[in-house]
Amino acid sequence: MTTPPDPQVIAERQLCGLVNGLAQRIAEHVRERAAALGLTASQATALREMSGPMTMRELAERMSCEPSNTTFVVDKLEKQNLVERRPHPTDRRAKHLVLTPAGTALRERLLDLLAVDSPLSGLSQQEQRVLHSLLEQAVTGP
Repeated sequence: MTTPPDPQVIAERQLCGLVNGLAQRIAEHVRERAAALGLTASQATALREMSGPMTMRELAERMSCEPSNTTFVVDKLEKQNLVERRPHPTDRRAKHLVLTPAGTALRERLLDLLAVDSPLSGLSQQEQRVLHSLLEQAVTGP
């Protein structure tokens, strides 16, 4: 005789499916907007996350990928004159990644495009704040 499924387990499985579905919609949205600017999704993600000077490791953490993958993406952005590597102000071993003026301008265009028809745009600001809080709690733990 089998035990009936635990409603809590079913609810968590459904929630994970919804979060995964949202992540897929966001990824597709980023891919579409990146392509409109002649970028890959990874390049767009890097530009989106570069809110100021940062190390390669910091960018990799923000992009949720390995530093070696980030190096490949940054190399391409550097060849496009969108990013520069500069000496880190306090760590001689590290480099700071800094957007060039062209990189800053493209980042602004990208952010504008990402805001149009975002998968989250159907939520009110209050609903987005609640979702943000709940996701942050789930990611960071109790």
